[in-house]
Amino acid sequence: MAKAVDVTGLVDRARDGEPRAVARLISLVEQASEALPEVAAALAPYTGNAQVVGLTGAPGVGKSTSTNALVRAFREQGKKVAVIAVDPSSPFSGGALLGDRVRMGDHATDPGVFIRSMATRGHLGGLSWATPQALRVLDAAGFDVVLVETVGVGQSEVEIVALADTTIVLLAPGMGDGIQAAKAGILEIADVFVVNKADRDGADQTARDLKYMISLGRRDRDGPLWRPPVVKTVAARDEGLDKVVAAIGEHHAWMAEHGELHERRLRRAGAEIEAIAVERVRTRFGGTDELAKRVVAGELDPFAAAEQLISGNLRP
Repeated sequence: MAKAVDVTGLVDRARDGEPRAVARLISLVEQASEALPEVAAALAPYTGNAQVVGLTGAPGVGKSTSTNALVRAFREQGKKVAVIAVDPSSPFSGGALLGDRVRMGDHATDPGVFIRSMATRGHLGGLSWATPQALRVLDAAGFDVVLVETVGVGQSEVEIVALADTTIVLLAPGMGDGIQAAKAGILEIADVFVVNKADRDGADQTARDLKYMISLGRRDRDGPLWRPPVVKTVAARDEGLDKVVAAIGEHHAWMAEHGELHERRLRRAGAEIEAIAVERVRTRFGGTDELAKRVVAGELDPFAAAEQLISGNLRP
């Protein structure tokens, strides 16, 4: 029999800044614990304050180094910072392949920083399915900024735009990123572009290419339009990070002024509700093997099978 969870006590301790309580709540989220609805209800009154910043980009552009440097920059402003580093899943354990302590050990002893690695567990889109609920835990625990570093899987990595208030797309010179920007559609998901490793040859050209493509983007005929700034950094030396933080702040202020922040959070909540509902349906009705066999045999069409699954009217 599973040990009962003292949800109220855990939430109270998390609100008091106890790292173990925060970690335990996120573990309940990752495990899809039976206590999760109770956890969500207890957290709800304390959410809606954290600024969520997503960092995405192809492998090798320096996402982890940039995240580490941003933590330092926000801490210098006196803000409490949490990091969710979404990593590929181990094929053996199902856990995250890369560890937070390995990559961001600089902040391990800082009580104002909480870092958690989360495995994708095969989930596409560069995020773990549990990430939205983990964000609620960190928000309720009083963190001012939550940085979400995605797994770095390229063109499927667009879910972050539905999760973050501000999405940062990192690129680096010499990696063909100018072409990738057009191909992967990242012009549509980026709120801030960061050309990292700007001490390398080609950084200025990469920045110019981005600015040119932004100029060719959609016009503001339908209302106010945010133009993503292009910032050059050398994250390994903390160079240019103050400009990134400033760009994040400017974007947040712009969204608040034009109602975009509220709209993004509404969309985020809607997507979260839908994901939970779909997971509940999948869990409630179990596998679809028998229905699939009937579809393959021509006894049932896929739409009718789906209706039976949703209604629970699984006829033999």
